[in-house]
Amino acid sequence: MPRKYNFGAGPATMPEAVLKEVQDELLDWNGLGLSVMEISHRSPEFIEIAKQAEQDFRDLLSISEDFAVLFTHGGATMQNAMVPLNLATQDGNADYVNSGHWAKRSIKEAQRYTNVNIAASSEEEEFRFFPKQESWKLSENSSYVHYTPNETIGGLCLRSIEHSEVPIVADYSSGILSEPLDVSKFSLIYGGAQKNIGPSGLGFVIIKKDLLGNPQPITPNLLNYTLIHEGESMSNTPPTFAWYVAGKVFKWLKSLGGVEEIAKINIRKADKLYSYIDGSNFYRNNINTEDRSIMNVPFLLANEDLNDKFLEQSKEAGLLALKGHRSVGGMRASIYNGLPEEGVDALVDFMEVFSKENS
Repeated sequence: MPRKYNFGAGPATMPEAVLKEVQDELLDWNGLGLSVMEISHRSPEFIEIAKQAEQDFRDLLSISEDFAVLFTHGGATMQNAMVPLNLATQDGNADYVNSGHWAKRSIKEAQRYTNVNIAASSEEEEFRFFPKQESWKLSENSSYVHYTPNETIGGLCLRSIEHSEVPIVADYSSGILSEPLDVSKFSLIYGGAQKNIGPSGLGFVIIKKDLLGNPQPITPNLLNYTLIHEGESMSNTPPTFAWYVAGKVFKWLKSLGGVEEIAKINIRKADKLYSYIDGSNFYRNNINTEDRSIMNVPFLLANEDLNDKFLEQSKEAGLLALKGHRSVGGMRASIYNGLPEEGVDALVDFMEVFSKENS
């Protein structure tokens, strides 16, 4: 049975080459006679998997030794608590940029652990643009400024950032490894793995080592970056299978030529889809052109009464999970690293046929 194209926001499409490699090794990993899911996380075999995955991740993003790389439970949502617990104080303050659904989630959680200042927001304009860095109004003695470079639901992004005297924290869940990233401009980058790295259940943190060591007293041990770093991300049993698959994805990316090469493919995929939408009277995208995401492309039909028909027929055509988030409606195509360019071509072809048949 041929594989279908998954446009879901996460868990997302995995590279087929990685899935086949995992399949081949599933019952007998490396001649051990066991699945990788069955071996101890403290065994020499798994420790080697973990170390190699970290090194490949570092290689892909040129992460210096000034940063610790952590693999965690819980994805990005748990990091919404971990960031203020580890970097802020209860009577201090932190700045947040409100750019959409996930930024708002981060803000709401952080308010439980520190005083939050909204440095910038595009909510009054229905999040149709991303607040530019020069418009951010940072508070005095802020512990950090947090932003969400790619809003998965709204489909907008801020693709470049400049150095700041205030530590910059970013939720890179849906943008990590999609294009080159200068890690040195940040103090902390975090995210969930289930979009561009691997299966759900795994999180990643890239944190400057000089920020370790000052968690709030109420911070649980398993949410303490310092203890996670000291325990080499194995303070308790980690999501070993997801970590193993992530390592496979890193190897796959390196085999393609790294982040620079996958970025060329991603930009080409996004350009194809946006160009078709912009040239159509049947579909539209409401995000400012310069702020559009190359990973998540929301679009609306001119006649919303056709939404259910579009979803039904697209599913029959092997194009899955195109329904937009309930908060914005319409459609959304998530075109992460693992989605081949042929999937975007198939989507555009379907959209063209559907528009002609329903105009």
